[in-house]
Amino acid sequence: MTDGDELVRLALSRPAEALVAADRVIAGRAGAESLSYARQARGIVLRDAGRLAEAIRELRLAVRLARSTGDHDRVADIEATLGAALVMAGRTAAGLSTLDAVIAASTGRQRGRALMRRGYLLATLGRRDDALADLDRAVVLLRRAGDPLWEARARMSRFNVHTDAGRAARAHRDLDIAQRLFTEAGQEFEAAMTVHNRADLAAQEGDLPAAMALLDQASARYAEVGATSVDLVFDRCKVLLAAGLAAEALAEADAAVARLAENSAGRAEMLFAAARAAQAAGRPGDAAVRAAAARDLFRAQHRAWWGARAAFVLVQSRYDAGERDGRLRAEAGRIADLLDELGAEEAPAAHLLAGRLAAEGGRAADADRHWARAARLCRNGPTYGLAAGWLAQALRAQARGATAAALVSCRRGLAAAADHQRRLGAVELRVHAAAYGTELAAIGQRHAVRRGDARMLLLWSERWRAGALAAGPARPPDDPELEADLAALRQVMSRLDDARAAAGVRATGGRIETAARTDRLDADRRRLEQSIRSRTRRAGRRPEDQGPARVAAEEILSRLDDHLLLELVALDGLLYAVTARPGRTRMHAVGPLDAAVREVELARFMLRRLARGRPAPGTLERMDAAGRRLEEALLGPAVRDLDGRPVVIAPPGPLHAVPWGMLPRLRRLPWTVTPSAATWLDARRRQPPRRGGTVIVVGPGLPGTEKEIATVAGRYADPVVLAGGRATAERVLAAVDGAGTAHIAAHGVFRADNPLFSALRLDDGPLTVHDLSRLRRAPYRVVLSSCESGVAAPAPGDELLGMISVLVPLGTASLLASVVPVNDDAVGPVMAAFHAGLRPGGGFAGALLRARTEAAGDPVGAATALAFVALGC
Repeated sequence: MTDGDELVRLALSRPAEALVAADRVIAGRAGAESLSYARQARGIVLRDAGRLAEAIRELRLAVRLARSTGDHDRVADIEATLGAALVMAGRTAAGLSTLDAVIAASTGRQRGRALMRRGYLLATLGRRDDALADLDRAVVLLRRAGDPLWEARARMSRFNVHTDAGRAARAHRDLDIAQRLFTEAGQEFEAAMTVHNRADLAAQEGDLPAAMALLDQASARYAEVGATSVDLVFDRCKVLLAAGLAAEALAEADAAVARLAENSAGRAEMLFAAARAAQAAGRPGDAAVRAAAARDLFRAQHRAWWGARAAFVLVQSRYDAGERDGRLRAEAGRIADLLDELGAEEAPAAHLLAGRLAAEGGRAADADRHWARAARLCRNGPTYGLAAGWLAQALRAQARGATAAALVSCRRGLAAAADHQRRLGAVELRVHAAAYGTELAAIGQRHAVRRGDARMLLLWSERWRAGALAAGPARPPDDPELEADLAALRQVMSRLDDARAAAGVRATGGRIETAARTDRLDADRRRLEQSIRSRTRRAGRRPEDQGPARVAAEEILSRLDDHLLLELVALDGLLYAVTARPGRTRMHAVGPLDAAVREVELARFMLRRLARGRPAPGTLERMDAAGRRLEEALLGPAVRDLDGRPVVIAPPGPLHAVPWGMLPRLRRLPWTVTPSAATWLDARRRQPPRRGGTVIVVGPGLPGTEKEIATVAGRYADPVVLAGGRATAERVLAAVDGAGTAHIAAHGVFRADNPLFSALRLDDGPLTVHDLSRLRRAPYRVVLSSCESGVAAPAPGDELLGMISVLVPLGTASLLASVVPVNDDAVGPVMAAFHAGLRPGGGFAGALLRARTEAAGDPVGAATALAFVALGC
């Protein structure tokens, strides 16, 4: 039979085994003392699994059994465990009262253990000073009593208090000692908790890749001992939000809420996490519902610190939904001051909001006071929060009319945001880490528009545009398991495509039922994609991987040579155009951004219909008319600045997938598209590889490509051709790594739900963007003659997620891709004309102009040529 103390210890080390052992003791009709240990162990396991009502019943039974033995120390120990469970179940007053009684009646080791429990619970209630006092006393008592295991528990609880207060050195020391003591005691579950806590510390210090890696390690270690942790889900949501991945955080939080008991402490915390995620995802109504539920539950549990945090999310959500009345202003100010008093992490953001509301209500003094408090974050705190502090500083200066000081704060805030962005390894994290930077840049842009200063508007637009592409290459870690997951995903996707194709087919025995098989394969796909995302996000950035500093607008203007720069800027729902050439820069107000987006979608719809190869009479005329409307919506008066020079177009994220060739004034000009002028300038500086050859890839399902490939291959010396079943992912990746030119003819699929799983269909399955990120060096020039290969998902900061977000940082200077599906039969002649125009030293813009010119007379051919855009230089 398992010793009683060992059974309780097992409950905190290997919960699943403890539950089995406890049930065995109960079934064996043991005595009252043994049964008290078994019931206590069951109570601990059930409590930590979130089954709090069952846990409380077990612990009360354990107390009665211990009392029948007359062992007062056992009674005190179980009552302390019961007190903790009551607080976790939301019965805060009863739980703390139980613990108070145990502490008052105990001495020595028993008193230290009870103080540790109460200190932990007070910390979760937000009473940090009281918690620290309890935990300091507990550490001393337990060390004197020679109780290293409980000393470790007290130190780990104190670590959390120090971390919340920003005392990193003390937090590190407590965690190091706790981890050593847990490991020496063989407490695997609690040793896993120290790994979990290191993730929280890494997040506090702004190292999000390390935090994600540590959370994954902790999750694996919890799983090894058969345990789950609500705190792990909460902290994962917190890190995902810091990385800008709000939709994913919301899905995780909502799933956790559904699993937890109605009135439990864990449910309240996950409702709070879900509210923050919904708010960050731009769903203020959903955020308000979750925040109100969390606030009410926290209040019922007498958890003032948590309740104030949830109340702030509720106020912010109401503001985001458009509320601006005096009651909201007063509530925002009250909550900001309360959060400041409580030392909550939301205090700076709350002061930022309270300042905005005060300023909008004409209360300048209140606004200045709140912004001054928020601005304290600009020099202290995690790296991902520094930009928020500088934003508050900028708003404060702007309200005083100190424009120069406001712009200085914006520049410093953008530098802090860029520094945080460069620390992130995964391109997905870098792209989504742009929120505060966007608002800081907008302050400078608005000032430029008010002044009518085109150079200034260009400067502020370039300061924060497409910074993820300038952050250096984003290679995932060398990870055999990642490679295995990518290979498995290709197999699953191939089988999934086959299963879907088989749906509806009838065989001799009747209809082939594929739904169940498809569901299983789709579940495998989601599991593998989640694993791949998790592994790629763990990558931090090495100093040698850092990209070049952002290029100043003055340098861009001095390096345009014979090109005309056309930079479009979306600001406050309006579209502006800056045209620049050596010696002249102009700014034009174009019109509503929504109108431009609507015309782009109509033009794309027209090209998609023509891709089916059935043009109606008058199609070319209608296409010309659509092009004129598109030109007016996108360029407005700026069209008069097009003077025959090659054009470099730098659109904002929402206008990334524009078929620019449809615009009448651009149809006969060489032009190229770039996420930012700085990205174009960097591409021009790149040199082709000395020994990089040409690689031609043909994927499956393209029977009409033989002539296209033969024509393309004939224009290059000794090209490597992967076709006829030889175009597998590993062969393609090996061949194109460092190539001079890569022409890939393969069906492409853009994944709007997860752009980094957009893919090109090869013989062994899809080659995803994640696969391409494993290249040491991307091909210098890439031609993608496939469906929607040029589409990317826009994100804050005019960032893009898709093929371009990986290929450009890895070295690609020029990329030809389509923005709508193209006609497979018509694409061959277009590609042949394009390569014929691609002379040594020539750019993609001129070659694409030739292809458009040769296809002009045929509606389907013209639509196919217009679907392609030249990206880069």
